[in-house]
Amino acid sequence: MYEKVSTDMNFVDREKKVEKFWDDEKIFQKSMDSRKEGPSYTFYDGPPTANGKPHIGHVLTRVIKDMIPRYRTMKGYMVPRKAGWDTHGLPVELEVEKMLGLDGKEQIEQYGLEPFIEHCKESVWKYKGMWENFSGTVGFWADMEHPYVTYDNSFIESEWWALKQIWEKGLLYKGFKIVPYCPRCGTPLSSHEVAQGYKDVKERSAIVRFKVKGEDAYILAWTTTPWTLPSNVALCVNPEENYVKVKAGDGYTYYMAEALLDTVLGKLGDEKEGKPAYEVLETYKGTDLEGKEYEPLYQAAADLAEKQHKKAHYVVCDTYVTLTDGTGVVHIAPAFGEDDSRVGRKYELPFVQLVNAKGEMTENTLWPGVFVKKADPMVLKDLNERGLLFEAPVFEHSYPHCWRCDTPLIYYARESWFIKMTAVKDDLIRNNNTINWIPESIGKGRFGDWLENVQDWGVSRNRYWGTPLNIWECECGCQHSIGSQEELKSMSPNYADIVKKYAKEMDKEKNGEVELHRPFIDDVTITCPKCGKQMHRVPEVIDCWFDSGSMPFAQHHYPFENKELFEKQFPADFISEAVDQTRGWFYSLLAISTLIFNKAPYKNVIVLGHVQDENGQKMSKSKGNAVDPFDALETYGADAIRWYFYINSAPWLPNRFHGKAVQEGQRKFMGTLWNTYAFYVLYANIDNFNPMDYKLDYEKLPVMDKWLLSKMNSMVKAVDDHLGNYRIPEAARALQEFVDDMSNWYVRRSRERFWAKGMEQDKISAYMTLYTALVTVSKAAAPMIPFMTEDIYQNLVRSVDKTAPESIHLCDFPAVHEEQIDTQLEADMDEVMKIVVLGRAARNTANIKNRQPIGKMYVKADHVLAEYYVEIIEDELNVKSAEFVDDVRSFTTYSFKPQLKTVGPKYGKLLGKIRTALSEVDGNKAMDELKADGSLKFDFDGEQVVLAEEDLLIDMAQTEGYVSEADGGVTVALDTNLTPELIEEGFVREIVSKIQTMRKEAGFEVTDHIRIYENGNEKIAGLLNKYTDTICHDVFADEVLTDKTGGTYTKEWNINGETVNLGVEKTNTACD
Repeated sequence: MYEKVSTDMNFVDREKKVEKFWDDEKIFQKSMDSRKEGPSYTFYDGPPTANGKPHIGHVLTRVIKDMIPRYRTMKGYMVPRKAGWDTHGLPVELEVEKMLGLDGKEQIEQYGLEPFIEHCKESVWKYKGMWENFSGTVGFWADMEHPYVTYDNSFIESEWWALKQIWEKGLLYKGFKIVPYCPRCGTPLSSHEVAQGYKDVKERSAIVRFKVKGEDAYILAWTTTPWTLPSNVALCVNPEENYVKVKAGDGYTYYMAEALLDTVLGKLGDEKEGKPAYEVLETYKGTDLEGKEYEPLYQAAADLAEKQHKKAHYVVCDTYVTLTDGTGVVHIAPAFGEDDSRVGRKYELPFVQLVNAKGEMTENTLWPGVFVKKADPMVLKDLNERGLLFEAPVFEHSYPHCWRCDTPLIYYARESWFIKMTAVKDDLIRNNNTINWIPESIGKGRFGDWLENVQDWGVSRNRYWGTPLNIWECECGCQHSIGSQEELKSMSPNYADIVKKYAKEMDKEKNGEVELHRPFIDDVTITCPKCGKQMHRVPEVIDCWFDSGSMPFAQHHYPFENKELFEKQFPADFISEAVDQTRGWFYSLLAISTLIFNKAPYKNVIVLGHVQDENGQKMSKSKGNAVDPFDALETYGADAIRWYFYINSAPWLPNRFHGKAVQEGQRKFMGTLWNTYAFYVLYANIDNFNPMDYKLDYEKLPVMDKWLLSKMNSMVKAVDDHLGNYRIPEAARALQEFVDDMSNWYVRRSRERFWAKGMEQDKISAYMTLYTALVTVSKAAAPMIPFMTEDIYQNLVRSVDKTAPESIHLCDFPAVHEEQIDTQLEADMDEVMKIVVLGRAARNTANIKNRQPIGKMYVKADHVLAEYYVEIIEDELNVKSAEFVDDVRSFTTYSFKPQLKTVGPKYGKLLGKIRTALSEVDGNKAMDELKADGSLKFDFDGEQVVLAEEDLLIDMAQTEGYVSEADGGVTVALDTNLTPELIEEGFVREIVSKIQTMRKEAGFEVTDHIRIYENGNEKIAGLLNKYTDTICHDVFADEVLTDKTGGTYTKEWNINGETVNLGVEKTNTACD
């Protein structure tokens, strides 16, 4: 009937079979087709780059991005899941450079742009197969046969349309600005790219002596970038702060901020000799120093200033200068800092840039060809030798590095193209406020703060492999933005020629289109609408974040095609990526959507924390703590890892990944569910039970079945609510709690119903209830553990009902039957379980095993439970009688001590008397007083002491012959006095337990009948003979032979101090 279920926990092979079934039967496509008429729920997949391998963090993103769409599909929604590939940008270029043995832009251009671009195009698919296999293994369902690809002409054309919209709104402009610049890659970076590459570094800063002209005095100025000092053209002070001229302990006269004197000069004094660190000669406001001239540090800067006919090397004023560190005087090099540049424009300072585009010092410095960061110590050494270096303190700060090649960035003045995001700041903030951020703290905090300080987007890149910037320029000064292939064709006199020229390389001649990449597009000219001359495209490509941020419309080639489809699928209902995308994809999506459509591009976003090693450290190959995702999936299986990520912690928190935790989660939930399923299949096969032959008749069900169905429906309701509101760990916990209740309470309490002979109504009810619960919980858990639930569904449902949906993932999410939810029943059973837990704790305290019957148990609770529940308590705790009482003071008392941390501060001098008084009170009476009045009161020589519950350490003391436990309003007391009859019954139960263990160790099936042999112990032989019927019934024995050796499996036991040899063997003889 059902396929036999192995109870081993090796799910990996099973998952491979399930994956093959999905692929062979095209289940994903069928799941999409089955919901074509359903309401739309749109998911956007943030595109990975296929020229890099997946890492363990991608497992987390994949399983979150898979689970929510699976759930929504089961809820009846049509959930389009188009996969995408991010194919442009520096990551790809650097990989190709490495492959070809090239280093930098010069060598790329020497190699040739056409072959380089061709290699880039090939490189992006290097690991495509690996990504697809990875996605299949982890259970990530997406349309990978028809992905969007950011290098496709159609995708680029949609981006051009968007850029033209931005251009026509006057928001795309060329500017000469200080930009974050990677000298290795030779290109500026956007602010959100910079945000991803900060590292904490320790470097030498410099406090430099600038010689004042016409005075034997120096201005002390501070910088964290000594390599910019050769380009110095001014010194800046805060106009509103106080500055002083001082005679310092080192013999020099200095100008600096008054507030920082002790910090900078304090160590120059000598208290023993009475030598002061400094003597103030004069005090000024910052404005008083404006215009004061000093001698240039390096002649090259002075020569360039003279060539530009601009005044340099004097004091200027600006309020950006702070007195939090340094000297209160800042060195100004307008080519290397945003504030410097602004101050330079304000005072019309000369532009001196003694660093080239490679980040190297120029020929007119003392260190030509030296990279700026390597030049730092050389500049310091030179200044020190010339007596101009006051100090070079080590300065620890967070410094930006290239997010791809790891080179330290420099802030560098150059001409770039920008999108004026500052003009739409209010729109960005308003649109962001419509998004449901999970957690809210990132959207309103980290991301919201980012938007409050938004900067113009430096969108151009001086590189090769990327979406070309669609601006053509004419020597007459005219600029034009092209928004489509059609517009380009209509304005270009040589479009057709370029198509023919590059036909082979472009493979586009068949549709008469120019490939929209360099170098092909570079050759296409257009006719200037103003003067009629030829216009040429600017050389830049755009930031690859603009590519991924355009995917909502560019994936559909909107607005050129699929207008209705795009409008139906915009904005997304759900996206999810790692926290580092806060200033990456999350931002670029919002930025472009705000610029073009002025609305948020996504409604709900789950931000994911990074995956760390088991010690909470960042994973890296160099540390040797990186986990290979393929190894992990092969070791633990996808479902186990998926489950770990769902239940371990809130998804936005860092996730510590380690095998033991994954296996523990697998055992606790998946193992419990699987074993419960195996239990059902085992007995259903024994009884040839087919659920299709019966109906679950709710009215005929006993209390235990109604309880499980109530818990099941409550679970479905909770899981549905949690997943509908993106509360993933809460949904997982609801599933786990139900499976635990089903296995460790319902099945354990109902075992004998499945063992009963025949097929009476009670047994049918047990089978139907457990079957219903297993199928329902499998469907509810299917979005989270899709492989194992499919396995269970195929065996439990499809094997007996060929009309059922072909896959569990073609089923609806379980419906809630409100009429079956009985909250009072659940509360009563919770009370039973609570009493049982306390009873077991009391047994442990008394050191009495559960197999040893106890005569009497007393329970004090809020209300008395019905007889049915009392019988469960008695059976679970192996107690002959459980009695509910109003008072347990006959069995317990209480002892009190002062809580020192609260009583000490209030009554310190009376502490000894309080301790003595508490030790002498009647425990039960004191507890009554505490509950009635909320405190205990004492009088010590007229001084009143009032002790509330938080002032007391309360212990429950045991009355002799009883052991008690209490928790949350429930107290249980066990009578630990054991009669000879109880002890003998306990002995018999121990014998039964040992025989059951031997059955299992011998590998017998649960249906096998056995013969028992005993040898070597008269007492145990006597018990075996006295209780033959009981023992035979409990262990499926047909015969008990005492004082005889035999059996196919034998073992020596020590049972309650008695040594005995027992043997067992299979037999077909009926038991008397």
